[in-house]
Amino acid sequence: MHAKKRILIKYGGNAMTETSLQQAIFQSISQLVNHHFEIILVHGGGPFIQQTLNEAGISSEFIGGHRVTTKESLKYVEMALKGLVNGDLVRIASTLGLKPVGLSGKDGKTVIAKKRWHVEMRDGKEIKTDLGMVGDVDKIDPKLPELLLEEGYLPVFTCIASDTQGSDYNINADMFAGHLAGALKADEYIVLTDVDGLLKEVTNKDSIIQHIQLKDLGSFFHKIIKGGMIPKVESCKIAVQNGAIRARILNGTKPRQLCDSLIKELPIGTTITR
Repeated sequence: MHAKKRILIKYGGNAMTETSLQQAIFQSISQLVNHHFEIILVHGGGPFIQQTLNEAGISSEFIGGHRVTTKESLKYVEMALKGLVNGDLVRIASTLGLKPVGLSGKDGKTVIAKKRWHVEMRDGKEIKTDLGMVGDVDKIDPKLPELLLEEGYLPVFTCIASDTQGSDYNINADMFAGHLAGALKADEYIVLTDVDGLLKEVTNKDSIIQHIQLKDLGSFFHKIIKGGMIPKVESCKIAVQNGAIRARILNGTKPRQLCDSLIKELPIGTTITR
């Protein structure tokens, strides 16, 4: 156990693209730090990547929800994630009195990547498709973020990492965050989405599933857990399987939910535990 409660937040969606929500999220993080929580932030940046590639005149192709990434386009992906998005989040956090440190998985060899292939079954055969410089998490060394947390810093990670040969890869931010939350033994792994949690009925906002155990997760996939929610819930599963105490899905467009769930301990969102 840690002296302070350790929380890893996966930050993305509308909460990251709207300036007013960005400010509100970091105000909530500032309150959490003042209440003696240790916070680690992992962010995505799909819209910013797309904008940067468009400006560079590079077209995008998606296979199985993953952006096919050439070595040339990876330069622009990293430029968008590390230069534009990460730098901006560090700036906002600094103005609120936090001590943010902008990082990628490459820093301190925190995350070692491996190449990802898109695999699907066709006519009973396994077909592998090359996605280029798209990676998965191979290994995690949490020493650097742990040192930063001990000294009161806020690690802000973007999801670029290198393999053992020095090749860089773009890793899905949900997967990156889930693995890191597990390795850091987070007391809570929070995924900020654009909804209030997992809903039994999509059209009924009051049908939130408050708690799911890992053993029951499988029955929810492709029924209640669909589309873009699949990698988010998969990342929750990875986090809890690898050492996080619990995972929770919250609505990032309602920044108060962070403090309400962690400080006031209100039963908000969907919690996933062993």
